[in-house]
Amino acid sequence: MRKNKYRLSIVALILLSVAVAFSNKQTEPWRPDQLMEPKELAVIINDSSSVKPLIINIGPAGLIKDAVDIGATHEPQNLDKLKEMLSPEKRDRQIVIYCGCCPFQNCPNIRPAFKLLNDMKFTNQKLLDLPHNLKADWINYRYPMTAKQ
Repeated sequence: MRKNKYRLSIVALILLSVAVAFSNKQTEPWRPDQLMEPKELAVIINDSSSVKPLIINIGPAGLIKDAVDIGATHEPQNLDKLKEMLSPEKRDRQIVIYCGCCPFQNCPNIRPAFKLLNDMKFTNQKLLDLPHNLKADWINYRYPMTAKQ
């Protein structure tokens, strides 16, 4: 009887370990440490002495100051445009991408673009942490935007 309880305990422990391992599996192409807080980027943009990252708008939302507009990267031609633009860049260049069209879980643009950066072997890429949208997480804080032309 004791041996059966012992075996059952071992099996339960193994199953629990497997369940925890699968629940911790990363499903996003970025790691948590690759998210950049909006305030951090705003400070960099506003500091004339700081080294600026390459900031890329990969969606239809507004243009953050100093950002390059690629267009919505769920569209293959814009993802190709992003790849072409990034090809000559050094792989350790700091790159910050953002969309801001909608909450992260619904965004069709951030995953293909971040995956492309990974596939191209970049090592210093960040995703601007805009969990709600550009207006709520950037504009409402009066962080710098490109003036409308």
